[in-house]
Amino acid sequence: MAQLTMVEAINAALSDAMQTDEQVVVFGQDVARQGGVFRVTEGLQERFGDNRCFDMPLAESAIIGSAIGMAIRGFRPVPEIQFDGFTFPAFEQIASHLAKYRNRSRGLLAMPITVRVPSFGGIGSPEHHSESTETLWVHTAGLKVVVPSSAADAYSLLLDSIECDDPVIFLEPKRRYWAREEVVRGTRREPIGRAVVRRTGTTVSVVTYGGLVAVALEAARIAEEQHGWHLEVIDLRSLVPLDFDTVATSIIKTGRCVVFHEGPRTLGMGAEIAARAQEELFWNMEAPVLRATGFDTPYPPGRLEHLWLPGVDRLLDTVKQSLSYDRI
Repeated sequence: MAQLTMVEAINAALSDAMQTDEQVVVFGQDVARQGGVFRVTEGLQERFGDNRCFDMPLAESAIIGSAIGMAIRGFRPVPEIQFDGFTFPAFEQIASHLAKYRNRSRGLLAMPITVRVPSFGGIGSPEHHSESTETLWVHTAGLKVVVPSSAADAYSLLLDSIECDDPVIFLEPKRRYWAREEVVRGTRREPIGRAVVRRTGTTVSVVTYGGLVAVALEAARIAEEQHGWHLEVIDLRSLVPLDFDTVATSIIKTGRCVVFHEGPRTLGMGAEIAARAQEELFWNMEAPVLRATGFDTPYPPGRLEHLWLPGVDRLLDTVKQSLSYDRI
């Protein structure tokens, strides 16, 4: 057991996967000699050689296209797209080929590819470096979409993703890269497709994922101290498959739900969860599902992101709004 940052935990997972399976290969922009922009892949080329950890040109579509070809030949590629906003040049390869190949071949050809993407905001980075792309991948049938919130989850979920025969988009919340947690190498937490209740409560269910889990937990602490509200915080961990059973159990208990995510409000994960709750839990709810989210605007310059990103105040204001509803 060791105290690791998320960066160190992801590096450990990659190293353990490469040690276990010689077909696992890691590649992308600057991932080999430099060890990646955030040093996530540091030391892997030195340990496993330049045939299993290597640099690629600045061409995201070529990175994903190469991964697809390698998967067809029996490898388990783990390509990195350097930043979330850089996935757009690779969108055609991901949506038209990576997500569809297994279905197109009637299951004959697996696509055991894990696309790692440093994602979301919170670090003051420039344009195209702080996007919330998750709903693009959630809407693309054939992909699994995984979003860890902690070092231990990043380690466990990445190992599960690499072992999966379906393609996985693995979104790493950059703002959590340097948060430390105890990680036991060789052990797994809940698998892909299983949400976790991070804090129990009876007042309002707060559903979130990635970097906002820690923010939601801080908001829950303040809510209890200042208002006597007991928020239940659910960490989805994976968006596809979505563990709606855990969400539903919580909503049935509290009668109220707020979805908390960084991405724009329109057609975000909050919209899907609200629709599912309305369809399946209408008679269990005391108030409509509300959303505390980013705005329907392009991501702002880094110096203004604190005004754009949803934080403790926006979440607590939305919780207060939820509590203002009285069912007749």
